[in-house]
Amino acid sequence: MDRPEYDDLLEKCRRLEEQVSSFRQTEEQLRESKLQLTRLFNNLPGMVYRCSLAEDLHPTLVFVSKGSNDLFGVTPEFFTDQKTNVMETLAHPDDLASMRAEQNAAILNRRTYRLLYRVCLDSDRQKWIWDQGECLYDREGRPTYLEGIMIDVSAQKLREYELQQENQRLRGSLDDRFKFGCIIGKSNGMREVFKLIMKAAKRSSNVIIFGETGTGKDLVAQTIHEQSGSKGAYVPVNCGAIPSSLMESEFFGHVKGAFSGATSDRPGYLAAADGGTLFLDEVGEIDLSLQVKLLRALESKLYTPVGGTEPRSSNFRLIAATNRDLSELVRQGLMRSDFFFRLHVLPIHVPPLRERIEDLPLLINEFMGRYLGRTDSLPRIPGKIRSAMDNHRWPGNVRELQNVLERYLTFGEMVFSDLGFHTTEASVDVGDAVNLFQACGTLDEAMDSFERHLLLKALERNHWKKGITANELGLNMRTMQRKLKKYSL
Repeated sequence: MDRPEYDDLLEKCRRLEEQVSSFRQTEEQLRESKLQLTRLFNNLPGMVYRCSLAEDLHPTLVFVSKGSNDLFGVTPEFFTDQKTNVMETLAHPDDLASMRAEQNAAILNRRTYRLLYRVCLDSDRQKWIWDQGECLYDREGRPTYLEGIMIDVSAQKLREYELQQENQRLRGSLDDRFKFGCIIGKSNGMREVFKLIMKAAKRSSNVIIFGETGTGKDLVAQTIHEQSGSKGAYVPVNCGAIPSSLMESEFFGHVKGAFSGATSDRPGYLAAADGGTLFLDEVGEIDLSLQVKLLRALESKLYTPVGGTEPRSSNFRLIAATNRDLSELVRQGLMRSDFFFRLHVLPIHVPPLRERIEDLPLLINEFMGRYLGRTDSLPRIPGKIRSAMDNHRWPGNVRELQNVLERYLTFGEMVFSDLGFHTTEASVDVGDAVNLFQACGTLDEAMDSFERHLLLKALERNHWKKGITANELGLNMRTMQRKLKKYSL
């Protein structure tokens, strides 16, 4: 062999060695990449898999990650050694057909498949599996492999089932009953209120209840508290009955010596509501300075008693109620916009009685039963008076109805004269006065009953506007509020 041929052979050998080295390096890189992918797959939640596909699209598992241990309680070899699609043997018989159909349709249409099915681990145990993957194709477009991941979604399915059962139970209970807590009604408006109460009870967000005076906003608030399962107290506050000078002390409490007459520490409403619910009725009556401090307490759960220096904590849920247009108060500068938006999270509108007249028979029976202490043999209200009641506007709403019925059981049909039907008893005669005295027992009781009757008539005449009624009767608001509380009006 001459020299040129020898040198040419050496060059070919050198290039061959370089190619072999490159192939070995590439093979090592592929091996390392495969190990990295395997480690990644083995640390993913769920089970990663790869299936080879036969011509009839029947899959055979060729790779399974170690997630099989957590998902099915077996090693990956349990799946790969059987040289078949073990998942079809585990799948629930009722789910197998739809599972195959969806997977084959995804392969033929070149799209991702998403399967939800049950697997039977033994005679007593089942799991819900979310299976998502896609098909790989060769250069000729033939399907060759399936690659995907399986995740256990049994907990989610169980919760979903429980929610469905709970919703069905609640829907059934709402359809079958007309009483929710202390609230009575079967009208569409009240059924909607019941649904909102249940939704609000599951949350800890602030609630604002809108409605006219006497619609039962306080009962809605109390029912939300009861249904929430809160272990803390329910603390109702009538903001309209608290003088502005005392509001801060009433809400935050005070320490000894904070002002003249503060002879000892006194906790306020926020302390009482810790762990429970603070209900602010007539929230539109709170002045701007207190709104700022309440807003701070709502955001930080901290407050400082009057005269104190150390902040205290109170973790309470706020429910507010009003018969006023709060957005209009904001426009007038009587309510801070940030305070308004902190209140206006979960709104509930309670319909007036005139918009739920179909509830009137239920309410009448309920209130008369309470006053008489029985539910059977209740006095019958004549049809012509019932018709007048249906056509009455009820400006005082349910509270007005309660009072009218209470007076009816005491005075008789004459109390319905203001409802558009005039009976022969136009006024209280001497016999009525005697009956009233005998029913009350003492002069003081009779005077209280008469004063209550007088106050109630004035409220009804002024459409339950307390300020106007107080002016008409010559009372200041504090005296008015005290009498309203005394007579439960």
